[in-house]
Amino acid sequence: MASADLITAVHSSGRQIVLAVTGGGGRALSDLLDVPGASRSVLEAIVPYSDASLAQWLGAAPEQACSESTARAMAMASLVRARRLAPQTEPERLLGVGCSASLATNRPKRGEHRIHVGVQTIHETTAYILRLQKDRRDRDQEQQLAAALIVWATAQACGVEAAALYDAIVSGLTDEQIERQSERTLPSRTELILGMRRCAVVPAGSIADDLDEAATPRLAAVLAGAFNPPHDGHFHMAELAEQGLGQPVAWELSVANVDKPPLDFLGMRRRIEALRARDPQRLIALTHAPTFREKARLFPGAAFVVGADTIARIADLRYYDGEAARRDAAIEQIAERGCRFLVFGREANERFLGLAELDLPPALLALCDEVPRAEFAERISSTELRSAAEE
Repeated sequence: MASADLITAVHSSGRQIVLAVTGGGGRALSDLLDVPGASRSVLEAIVPYSDASLAQWLGAAPEQACSESTARAMAMASLVRARRLAPQTEPERLLGVGCSASLATNRPKRGEHRIHVGVQTIHETTAYILRLQKDRRDRDQEQQLAAALIVWATAQACGVEAAALYDAIVSGLTDEQIERQSERTLPSRTELILGMRRCAVVPAGSIADDLDEAATPRLAAVLAGAFNPPHDGHFHMAELAEQGLGQPVAWELSVANVDKPPLDFLGMRRRIEALRARDPQRLIALTHAPTFREKARLFPGAAFVVGADTIARIADLRYYDGEAARRDAAIEQIAERGCRFLVFGREANERFLGLAELDLPPALLALCDEVPRAEFAERISSTELRSAAEE
C-alpha cells in the first residue's frame, strides 16, 4: 500500500530509525528497505520471531508475546539500540518502532487477530492497535495491513505527510478501527530516560508535573517498586512503615531496569495514575536508579521499604555477573550511605517468606529490620493481578 514516494520521504526525514517487528509485521521491513535511500534512515531492522529472540531483545520474556505493552517495550528497546548505534546523533532525531501482531495462520487461533504498533521518541510514546475480524482476510491480506500500519506510524513520527496511506488502510475496514494512545512527556522525564537526570519528584495531588530539582525535599523513607499495578500490599506496607519509622514514605519508581528496556511515558503515566487513584497525597519519586546501590546515592540515610523477594534479589549473584565480591561491594556502599531496609515478608506457595527463610550475606542482613509476620503477611502480587486481568 505504501508508495515509493512516501517511503523516500521517510528516508529523507533526517530520522535515524531502528525497527523490531515480529513475523506478522515483517513485510514492512521489505517495503522500507526496497526503496533506495534506506541507509539514510534505517540503522537496523530486526525480526525477533521466536520467544527466545524476543526475550533477548527485551531483556526478559514478556508476559504476552502479542500485546500493546510488548509492542511499546519493543519500540523502547529499539530507541535504546538506536542511541547505541548512532551515539553522535542528536537524541531528538532517533526513533524506535516495534510491532507485535497475531495474524491468520495455518492453525486455529482462540484469540482475536490484532496488530500492535509502538513508536518511541525521546519525547513521546505512541501505541496503535488494530483489531481484525477473524476469517475476513487471509494471511497475506493481514500481512499487508500490518506492513501498512507500521509504515504509516513510522511516517507520522518522522513528520511525513501520509494521509493517502491512512485512507488506503481505513478504506478496507468496516467495523474495525485504528485505536491510538499517546503520551508526550515533560522535559524532566525525557532527561530521566536519557540518564541526564537521576530523580524527578511528582508532588502531592499531581500526575503530570514534577518538582524543580531545587525544590525537591529529602526523602527519608522510600518504597521502591514497579507498581504494575499497585495493590493492597503496597499501600499496607507504606502505612505500616510510616507508623514504625515515624517518617512519611514516598513511592519510588525507577524508569530504568536492570533486565528490561526503560519504562516508556505511557507506562509512567498509567502507574502514576494508579498510585494517585488510591493515594492522592504521597510523593512519587521517578528515578533513573535501577539498583539499590544507585538508590542509596540518591537517598542517603533513607530507609528502603521492601518485600522479602526484593531483599533476596539484592543478594542474588546473577545481578553481579556471578561475582560475590561485586555484590559485597554494592552492599558496603549502601551501608556507607547510611541506608537500611525495612523488610516485609509474604506468603508464597503455601509458605511464609521472611528474613529467617532467606540466605542473605551477613553484611546485608545487618542492614535489615523486619516487620513481624503477625502484622503483615501479604499474599497477592502485581504479577498475579496482571495475569488475572488478562484472563
